[in-house]
Amino acid sequence: MSNEQKAINTTWFSMGSNALLAIIKWVAGYFGHSYALIADAIESTTDFFSSFLVLLGLKYASRPADKNHPYGHGKAEPLITFMVVGFLITSALIIAHESIQNIRTPHEGPKAWTLFILAAIILWKEISYQLVIRKSRETKSTLLKADAWHHRSDAITSVTAFIGISIALLMGKGWESADDWAALAASAFILYNCYLIFRPALGEIMDEHLYDDLIDQIREIAIHVDGVTGTEKCQVRKVGMRYFIDLHIEVDGDISVRHGHDIAHALKAKLMSELPELADVLMHVEPEEMKNEE
Repeated sequence: MSNEQKAINTTWFSMGSNALLAIIKWVAGYFGHSYALIADAIESTTDFFSSFLVLLGLKYASRPADKNHPYGHGKAEPLITFMVVGFLITSALIIAHESIQNIRTPHEGPKAWTLFILAAIILWKEISYQLVIRKSRETKSTLLKADAWHHRSDAITSVTAFIGISIALLMGKGWESADDWAALAASAFILYNCYLIFRPALGEIMDEHLYDDLIDQIREIAIHVDGVTGTEKCQVRKVGMRYFIDLHIEVDGDISVRHGHDIAHALKAKLMSELPELADVLMHVEPEEMKNEE
């Protein structure tokens, strides 16, 4: 199964999970008189729609290269990630606004049974985060990483809701707003996560230098190919889940152009075989004695 298909299958899992949990949280929050749980439901609802965006982004990004997009459509991934961040920011602001309104308005305290609902949700969301983040690392998908952080942020907002409800129940009358303060704290955490998701996606769009480990692997493979005497520049551009490489290699300056061409092709074949995440390798061949002249 390709990385693209793995990412798409994982996103279907996220959508199903978020839809089910959103329903549970809305019902429990309404009947349990817990705005922290309703705030959690708002985030899960937002997560469902953002997971749908992730699915669309992954499907579009997996389209092959064409005449108008010679590097493929992978840049759609970070672009859709920006939209996902927008959804999260919107949900955080809605939660914050409603929390402040509830803090200022006397209301009934939350029901004790909502704690059991939250405990189960926290466990499930953390398991979901671990599953999705593992797939994001496996597939090198920025979008899937954003989706994983939705699960983690949802787990932590559920933790804050659990704490807020616990305080309200333990302290009794006069502490009903602890539940709302927990929701307000959750909104601040969601905004912080927005930055954590946005920053790597921006780096991908800007072709930021972020791939030292991959570059080290490429240099190590190159130096063991017959005829390659060294490597110079190695630049990496991430497009979706795959990488385009610009590599300068050094060869004996006295060999023929054809021989140098064959060495470059042998190295490219080896790199593409050992590093399946590579989309293409553009090679520049330099005579060894000229390596210090540029």
